[in-house]
Amino acid sequence: MPQPMIERYRDTLPLEPGDPVVSLNEGSTPLVEAPVLSERVGARVWLKVEGANPTGSFKDRGMTVAVSRAKGRGAEAVICASTGNTAASAAAYAVRAGMTGAVIVPEGKIAIGKLAQALIHGARVIALEGNFDDALVLVRELSERHPIELVNSVNPYRIEGQKTAAFELIDELGEAPDALAIPVGNAGNVTAYWRGFQERETAPVLYGFQAAGAAPLVIGEPVANPETVASAIRIGSPARWEEAMNAFNTSRGRVAAVTDEQILDAYHWLASNEGVFCEPASAASVAGILNHGLPVVEGMETPETVVCVLTGHGLKDPDTALGKAPPVISCANEITVVERAVFG
Repeated sequence: MPQPMIERYRDTLPLEPGDPVVSLNEGSTPLVEAPVLSERVGARVWLKVEGANPTGSFKDRGMTVAVSRAKGRGAEAVICASTGNTAASAAAYAVRAGMTGAVIVPEGKIAIGKLAQALIHGARVIALEGNFDDALVLVRELSERHPIELVNSVNPYRIEGQKTAAFELIDELGEAPDALAIPVGNAGNVTAYWRGFQERETAPVLYGFQAAGAAPLVIGEPVANPETVASAIRIGSPARWEEAMNAFNTSRGRVAAVTDEQILDAYHWLASNEGVFCEPASAASVAGILNHGLPVVEGMETPETVVCVLTGHGLKDPDTALGKAPPVISCANEITVVERAVFG
């Protein structure tokens, strides 16, 4: 059985000797080669399937470290603002640590699978009449007023945990990929990958992709009312803005926008061509390289190896899946009718 992620990489993490390991055996997620996608884009492409983490998203990497440190310093409760995945992860790890969990989510803007997770783990879920950016302002203030640990990606231990995904890529491939394509919402994950690559003294080109209706890094200013079907990246003012832009610029990469139509096309295409089911926001990385290509960076050759980060599992958002899928075929309980239904 693989060791908990903290144990594998503890010498790289800023934990105290007496901190407990609050773990659900996160990390060690599949790196799946994508032959059909590789042929389309003209490079060897792998998919980092972070939906295989315990609560179904990459957030577990940071949450195990943040909650372990919080528990070690005596905190009794955690809180976060969330579009869904952080809420699910915080709720699960709070239970694991014997702590209270509270989450604030934008009312009517959270996928049903993520809401169900937060609720079933017993978190106190507050639906805010506002967006994620409003919620983040409020939880930051609450954490200053009360003895409760804020576990959004502004928490430095979240970034420390998430950088381990970069370590895994290097360990599995034997070296860093030439390029990394990644969805960008609050910009904590791209910040974390870049930190991990730097700590291993390597520097892949970073391609970040935002939804067109929530693309503050692309347009260069906050988006007051972000809108996109990709709820996990529906964020108008990323908390890690400066660090993310530094990562893109230093790696000689870029950040670009993809439309909801392009995201949903890539989402469906991945499931029907590569057998990998991710949530819509995850597909932004694939939509990005399909629609923007792999541009040649000055002084470098076109990337030969690319990893697309798929941040969350498709079952996080079953409503969107059913909306894109073909209908169920109803038929009578008779062999000839079933044969026609099966074989057309």
